[in-house]
Amino acid sequence: MATLVTGSSRGIGKAIAKKLALSGHSLVLHASKESPELHSTANLLGGAVVGTVIGDLSDPRNVFKVYDSARGLAMIDRLVNNAGVYLQSEFASASDAEFEAVLHKTMAVNFESPLRLMKLFIADAVLRGEGKIVNVASRVGFRGEPGAAVYAASKAALINVTRSLAVELAPKNIQLFGIAPGWVDTAMARDGMDDRIKEILAGIPLGRMASPEDCAATVDFLLSPAASYLSGVVIDINGGSYFH
Repeated sequence: MATLVTGSSRGIGKAIAKKLALSGHSLVLHASKESPELHSTANLLGGAVVGTVIGDLSDPRNVFKVYDSARGLAMIDRLVNNAGVYLQSEFASASDAEFEAVLHKTMAVNFESPLRLMKLFIADAVLRGEGKIVNVASRVGFRGEPGAAVYAASKAALINVTRSLAVELAPKNIQLFGIAPGWVDTAMARDGMDDRIKEILAGIPLGRMASPEDCAATVDFLLSPAASYLSGVVIDINGGSYFH
């Protein structure tokens, strides 16, 4: 048995993999391409990693390859859909070409590929009689944010498919969860953020951004026996910056 964590070479995904390894999970790590970060993470986690799989999830043809490769390494009994992209784009002023590119890649990576991975995973979980999925969404899936209309739509879709499938699949002993981080202190978030840091922190009552480890701790809880009576919940990790 193993847990497949997509986008696990860095950032939130790497932190999730590290935390789950400490909790005794065997892991299959995924990245969009070969990289030193992926191999560094695999080496760091040692025997907890049964293997790595590569596939760019912006291309739907790669989804089956990723899952089939993972399943060739171990039976996948837990799935963490963490891989995601954030492509900021002003909706009204974007050219048609920019809009189409942002729409395609954002929806493919953030929603369509997780959905397809869930479809493959759930088919196995039904036969096995149990399974757990955690989808990494975002605070912006619940609220508006300028420059992020398509990203927000992708995360809102992921949140609501998590809830719907939780209801549909509960009789089959398959649980689905989500987390919805606000600002997280990762390399992706820090890119171009230097001039906004005071503004960002001013909007967070706890006074700091989340760490990847904050997100990982919540995923670890959701995949543990302690969350056996939960399903369909999407847990906010935002320092008190937004309620819904």
